[in-house]
Amino acid sequence: MKRFFDQGLALLAAVFLALPIVMTALAVRLTSPGPVLYWSDRVGRHNRIFKMPKFRSMRIDTPAVATHLLQNPDQWLTPIGSPVWMNYPSCGAS
Repeated sequence: MKRFFDQGLALLAAVFLALPIVMTALAVRLTSPGPVLYWSDRVGRHNRIFKMPKFRSMRIDTPAVATHLLQNPDQWLTPIGSPVWMNYPSCGAS
């Protein structure tokens, strides 16, 4: 019974989130060249590195340093990058 509940809830969440995900992907794709997703390296359990997909909010020619070390990080944002960035508190946007 729990398995069916979990699968039903996952299906409901997928249906509910499909439109915002597609709209964000389309907005990123239409406002800047390059891929829609950025694959971020993260450290997981037992210090294993894994890749996590994120919507790309920065230009593809952004220097490969931490965003907070850039002189003016806003200059590297894509047109849709600021709204995408501001909706994720873990990104450190202020």
